[in-house]
Amino acid sequence: MNEKDSLANRFNENRSHLRAVAYRMLGSLSEADDAVQETWLRLSRADADAVDNLGGWLTTVVARVCLDMLRSRKARGEQGTYAHSIAAVEGSNPEYELLLADSLGPALLVVLETLSPAERVAFVLHDLFDLSFEEIAPIVGRSVAGARQLASRARRRVRGGDATLGSDLTSQREIVSAFFAASRNGDFNALLAVLAPDVVLTADPLAVQTAAANKWAGEAGLAAETRGAATVAGVFKGRAGGATPALIDGSAGAVWASGGKLLAAFVFTIEEGQIAALDLVMEPERLRDLIVETDDINN
Repeated sequence: MNEKDSLANRFNENRSHLRAVAYRMLGSLSEADDAVQETWLRLSRADADAVDNLGGWLTTVVARVCLDMLRSRKARGEQGTYAHSIAAVEGSNPEYELLLADSLGPALLVVLETLSPAERVAFVLHDLFDLSFEEIAPIVGRSVAGARQLASRARRRVRGGDATLGSDLTSQREIVSAFFAASRNGDFNALLAVLAPDVVLTADPLAVQTAAANKWAGEAGLAAETRGAATVAGVFKGRAGGATPALIDGSAGAVWASGGKLLAAFVFTIEEGQIAALDLVMEPERLRDLIVETDDINN
């Protein structure tokens, strides 16, 4: 058996699992097969010998492929195809009938359509396939705490608990407002008061590049990940003056905008009255994934 055939056999051992992951994320059998095929193409171009856990690697890749597909669907304003795909296959394909019988059911799949792409991916991977948030975080481009919040918010919506989401919104807004007031005023101690001791700040590549480009103007540098209240407070002391309060995916946050165009988003994870994580998002494809509500921005 040649090397290519061996790799194909190893991939086929994971095919059913990958199709199940993709279907639960996309709700479309045909799109799930497309995602699995794209995953095979990426594997065939990769150095498979350097992959220690092929099953985990493939799950991560198919999840990223599905996230891209969901984002493209959202950008085009398209709805999912759950009902159509279920009806089309019903009674005609034993393999897919088994997949559907072991799936969430049409009602819950329709509920999943109301989630943002990142929420859906985090929920499916954690609640249905038991991936850790440490594994999910890099897939959705959030901190571990941010990934946990995505799944938690999705879980409440799936269970019909949307009303509880707004119960602590006033408190969230007060904490976010206090953070930005302390940042603008350069009040280090006030920043420490609203940051959890082990707070994590994550910044996407464009945010890191933008901060590096602005160093000549006296701006501090920005790392992809910064940990600890004192360090994060130092990053924001005297900065973030142009941030505007906003609701981001239903939670209190803030944005930077110019001429009605969204340029950056501050996505907060608040736990026990303090900021546990802050994700700075600037990359356009990730900004499109966020549901932003503010009077000044159309997104």
